[in-house]
Amino acid sequence: MAATGDPRLAGGIAFTYPDFAVYELARFLIEIALEMQSVAVGWQVYEITKRPLDLGLVGLAQFLPGILLFLVTGHVADRFDRRKLLMLCYCGFALCSGLLWEIALRGAHGARPHVYSIYAVLVLVGAANSLSGPVSRALLPQLVPEEHFPNAVAWNASVMQGGMILGPAVGGLIYAFSRGPSAVYLTAMLTSLVALLSTLRIKPQRKPRTREAVSLTTVLAGFRYIWRQKLILGSISLDMFAVLLGGAVALLPVYAREILKTGPWGLGLLRSAPGVGAALMAILMAHRPLRGRAGPTMLWCVAGFGVCTILFGISRSIAVSLLALLLIGATDMVSVIIRGTLIQLGTPDEMRGRVNAVDMLFIGVSNEVGQFESGLTAQWFGTVPAVVLGGIGTLVVIALWAWMFPELGKADQLANGNHGAASMENT
Repeated sequence: MAATGDPRLAGGIAFTYPDFAVYELARFLIEIALEMQSVAVGWQVYEITKRPLDLGLVGLAQFLPGILLFLVTGHVADRFDRRKLLMLCYCGFALCSGLLWEIALRGAHGARPHVYSIYAVLVLVGAANSLSGPVSRALLPQLVPEEHFPNAVAWNASVMQGGMILGPAVGGLIYAFSRGPSAVYLTAMLTSLVALLSTLRIKPQRKPRTREAVSLTTVLAGFRYIWRQKLILGSISLDMFAVLLGGAVALLPVYAREILKTGPWGLGLLRSAPGVGAALMAILMAHRPLRGRAGPTMLWCVAGFGVCTILFGISRSIAVSLLALLLIGATDMVSVIIRGTLIQLGTPDEMRGRVNAVDMLFIGVSNEVGQFESGLTAQWFGTVPAVVLGGIGTLVVIALWAWMFPELGKADQLANGNHGAASMENT
């Protein structure tokens, strides 16, 4: 039982539930592992090919399994034990890190690694992630009571961002000191295995779920739900297009090496900066949750995301670049928390997996396809114009979505007593 009476615990009330605390430890470790690995892959691929387009293909390789499997993974998350499925995903992540380690070891012994072998492993990473995303998000409401769920969402986002801060920094340092990616991949594999063992201790509250027959209707239920909820559709599609156009993370190896003239350690700092901003914002929102004007706040923050992307694009100073990336992470976190609370509390438990699978597809489009879009436009127009044009595109999207989805501008309360995000739904 949680100790709810002490007001000093109010900001971190979710952590008084042991299963939530263990879940967050495992999530933190797996995020560190994946972020360390991402830094090493980005630097290694760019060293091999020297082409920004290939950095875009890194994102595309991880996205393709998601778009092919998301309907299946969502249905699986609603039919089977979510804790066991999460353990399977973490085992898959460890296996992928081990394969990258083996590829890097061959390179260290004189056999030049082929970039396509790295892409093949990244496809497997994408497959594991296509199941891990909806499963882990659907499991979260089974770990804390509904009245404390907004607090759990904020802390879950903060913990994830903590991994996104520490992972790239550690990965960049290990890469620099070991003069290659082998040690990074080995560390990522061991960290994933610790996350797997931690997940064994989670004992979720099992809620009865209706066993629906597998059919096209049940598989597509997540799409139908999101389409009916215009506020949710507007918020997740806004985030998708804003990050798709404004994402500059894929080009950070180019900025670190060619524009800011730094090394792997600098790339690690640049990759960590958005996570620092996002984590600080998530902690702030855990202690001072939104009380009103949630929709307009989200719109202004996404606009800020676009402005900061432009600032990063034109910067030639690593200090200014780090500040811009920090603000990018902070502004993006606002929409992450609002969207996460909306979807989780407004969705019946028996279909959370399918709804979250659709949301993860939107996120995959924004992140992984966004990486490909950034790499492609950088190949065509140059790195700096690609980032600046992406930031301008984000501002255009904001204006269009404010007109197309007036529900976003009218949304007020994020939480209302024990009904969570339901008060924001414009039905």
